[in-house]
Amino acid sequence: MTKFLLSLHVLAAVLAVGPVAVAASMFPASLRSALGPPGEADAPPALRTLHRICRVYAAVGVAVPLTGFATASSLGVLGSAWLIASIVLTTAAAAVLMLWILPAQEAALAAVEEPGSGPPPRPAAQLSMSAGVFNLLWATVTVLMIVRPGSTTGA
Repeated sequence: MTKFLLSLHVLAAVLAVGPVAVAASMFPASLRSALGPPGEADAPPALRTLHRICRVYAAVGVAVPLTGFATASSLGVLGSAWLIASIVLTTAAAAVLMLWILPAQEAALAAVEEPGSGPPPRPAAQLSMSAGVFNLLWATVTVLMIVRPGSTTGA
């Protein structure tokens, strides 16, 4: 059962977090195109698509910690320092996505679709930085899941 849960956990991480990481990283470049000189007719639809990917796969991404807790429980490692650190970093990544990236994308999308409708969007550079932080947090979690410092499970 542990191998099955671990397989589900890894699949959920790859299929849910991967698209968010890529779409969040692509959004700033599309925003620069949309805010640049007129003529980039494909920029607003691209922004909508990238934002939708981030939003939908963020919801699907809830499967990652759920399957992770089930796997950790079956391995008997719920109190391990590497797992606790991974939980904290996963929570931080979720906070970056929900509190910084998605709201900033929504504001940028509104500004592109209806100029003058509200406050100016965060610069694309800030969105790039937020996406970079999100990706770095997930990369760190991935390394912790593979290396598992101090683990004796051998799994």
